[in-house]
Amino acid sequence: MRTTSADHAFQLFDTYNSKDPNITVIDGQEIQDALLYAQRMTEKLNDYEAKASEQLKLAARCQHIGRWEMPRKNYSMDRKGYLQWRSQLRIYHAKIAGEIMKKVGYDETTISKVKDLLTKKRLKQNPETQILEDVICLVFLEYYFDDFSTEHDEEKLVNILKKTIAKMSQRGAETAMKLPLSEKTKSLITKACS
Repeated sequence: MRTTSADHAFQLFDTYNSKDPNITVIDGQEIQDALLYAQRMTEKLNDYEAKASEQLKLAARCQHIGRWEMPRKNYSMDRKGYLQWRSQLRIYHAKIAGEIMKKVGYDETTISKVKDLLTKKRLKQNPETQILEDVICLVFLEYYFDDFSTEHDEEKLVNILKKTIAKMSQRGAETAMKLPLSEKTKSLITKACS
């Protein structure tokens, strides 16, 4: 079977993410957190948007590339620090992705489109940016919210869920309610939506 540029880019994204020192054990197998997240993003995108463009598939696969290299603790532990960290991360992910895509042979137009998706340019106006945001939120809710919820009180969690749902399209929010979520998470989402 012929290897495409996208296949090659995926391999290089995954190789990069395999350097993540943070490990999760699933079914007795160790996997790097960044690699696991990338695989989940691809799976969720494939389920959610079967006709996704190549650029969207690439952006989903490298959404958190190199994330461990820019730890949250390097920024002030307040809202301002959090927003600064998130903003810098987007630029960082786009930079690494662009370098890898250039190495694979992608043209500047394609690289620019993927970078725009990763930096969330024109969210709510660009349908592909919105799809990517929906997928990010769906992956967070399905795989990461339960663990995250143990660290915060209910009021803060409901507030976070309100912001998460506000970033999603109506289709994304409806899809979220069909995810295999815990009863606690479903209850919190219901409160966030009311």
